[in-house]
Amino acid sequence: MVFFSRYAESILSKIPSNRMLSLDVFRGLTITAMILVNNPGSWSYVYAPLSHAQWHGWTPTDLIFPFFIFIVGVSISLSVTVMQAKGLSQSAIVHSSAIRAAKLFALGLFLALFYFNFIADNYDWLEQRLYSIRLLGVLQRIAVVYLFCVLSYLYLPKKYFYAMGPLLLVLYAVLMLCVPYNDTQGNVYQGLLIKGNNLAAWVDHLLLTTNHVYDSSTHPFSFDPEGLLSTLPAVASCISGVAVGDYLQRATQNRTPLLPQVKMLLFWGLVLTSAGWLLDPVFPINKQLWSPSFVFLSSGIAILSLALCIYVIDHRGIKGWSAPFIVFGANSIAFYLFACIAERILIMVPVQGISLKAFLFSHVYQPLLGNYNGSLAWSLSFLIVSYVIFHYMYKKRIIWKV
Repeated sequence: MVFFSRYAESILSKIPSNRMLSLDVFRGLTITAMILVNNPGSWSYVYAPLSHAQWHGWTPTDLIFPFFIFIVGVSISLSVTVMQAKGLSQSAIVHSSAIRAAKLFALGLFLALFYFNFIADNYDWLEQRLYSIRLLGVLQRIAVVYLFCVLSYLYLPKKYFYAMGPLLLVLYAVLMLCVPYNDTQGNVYQGLLIKGNNLAAWVDHLLLTTNHVYDSSTHPFSFDPEGLLSTLPAVASCISGVAVGDYLQRATQNRTPLLPQVKMLLFWGLVLTSAGWLLDPVFPINKQLWSPSFVFLSSGIAILSLALCIYVIDHRGIKGWSAPFIVFGANSIAFYLFACIAERILIMVPVQGISLKAFLFSHVYQPLLGNYNGSLAWSLSFLIVSYVIFHYMYKKRIIWKV
C-alpha cells in the first residue's frame, strides 16, 4: 500500500495545476476500456458485456466510442479557450485544428493498410488491402467530427451551435425514416432500420462502394458503422461534450462550488439518459447506426460518468487509484495506435501455420484458464505490457500529440 501511494504520488505530482484531472482520468478510463475490448485472446470467446450489441440494443462496450467523441467535445471547449487566451486568431486556430484532423485521418488510413497475411501463399496486399482500403473508421470519424465542431464552435453564435446538436438528430431521424431509396432491382424501401437495408447503408454503398466499407457482406447494401450519414449524429455527441466543457468553465469562473456542479451534471445526465430510453421505441438504440436514442443515452451516461469522476477526484480528493489511467490518458492516441499495430503484428507473424497470437492463446492461455477466462486474460496481459511501456514514456515526459 505504501509503495502504491508513492507510485501514485509520483504520477499525480507531474500533473500541471491548471489541468482538469477528472477529465484526464475519464479519458484514461475510456481508452483503457477501448483497448481491453478490442484485444481479446479470441473473438470466439468474449463475455457479453465486452462485445458490441449485434444490432439494436447496447452493451457497455457500445458506450466507449461515443465517450471518446464526448471527451473530444469537452477538450474542444477547453483548448479553444486556452488558444484564444494566448491571443491566437481564429484563422490560426482553424489552421492548427485542420492539421490535427488531417493527421488523425491519415493515421486511420495507415491502420487500414497496416496488415499483411504471411500465412496465405496467394495473399495480394495491393488487391486485398490497398485497392480495397476502408476509407472511414474510428480515427477518421474523430477527425471529421473534431474539425466540424471546431469550425462551428468558432464561427457560430453559441446558441446556434448548441441548437445544432438536436437539429442534426432531427435531420438524421427524418432522413432515415422518411427518405425512400432503391436497390439495383428497382425495389423501393423507406424507413427500414435493418442491417444492410437502411438509408445509411444505401448512402455508404452508393458513395463509398462495396470495396471500401467495413462490412461488404450485408445485403442489399454494404455498410460501414463509421459511415457518412451516421457521422451527423456523431457530431451531436461531440456537441454535448462541448456544452459540458463550456458549463464547467463558466462554473469555475463564477467560483461555483464543486458539489453544485456535480448535481447539475447528474441532472442533465439523467435527463439525456431517460430521453434515450424514451426514444428507443421510435428509433431503437443502435450504436452502428448512431441513432438519436443512442446519442442521448451515451451522452447522458458520459455526463454521469464525468460527474462521478469530478465528485470522487476533485470534490472528495480520492485520487490515488486514478494514476494508471492518467498514464494511459496522457498518451491516448499513441496508446490506441500502439495497440492496433501490436495486435496486427501478433496476427501477422506465423507460427506453425497459424498466427503468433493464435498460437500463444491456444498453447498457453486457453489450456491454463479456459476459453472465456483465457481470452480475457490475454486482454489484461496486453494492458499490463502496454502500461509498462507507457509508464516509461510518461516518466520521460514523452507525450505524443497529433
